[in-house]
Amino acid sequence: MTYIQLTCIAAITLLLAACADLNPTQQRALTGTTAGAAGGAAIGALAGNAGLGAAIGAGTGLAGGMLFDYHRQTEAAAFQRGLQQGRRGG
Repeated sequence: MTYIQLTCIAAITLLLAACADLNPTQQRALTGTTAGAAGGAAIGALAGNAGLGAAIGAGTGLAGGMLFDYHRQTEAAAFQRGLQQGRRGG
């Protein structure tokens, strides 16, 4: 392995280790942003501008991750309300 490859592996490992204590909202935002940036870069590379594609993809991925998080939080809140009503017998 070359020095550059080892440096990249170490950087990725550090980034992943730093994500260990994120809350679910932060994890979903990061996942959406990362997936969007990767997809945008791939599409942008085909269109001739990978950087612009990655930026647009990251923004879109972040929005998607946050919408998914909102959905999950709403779902969890509805579950808790139903659970409380069930315990009250109502």
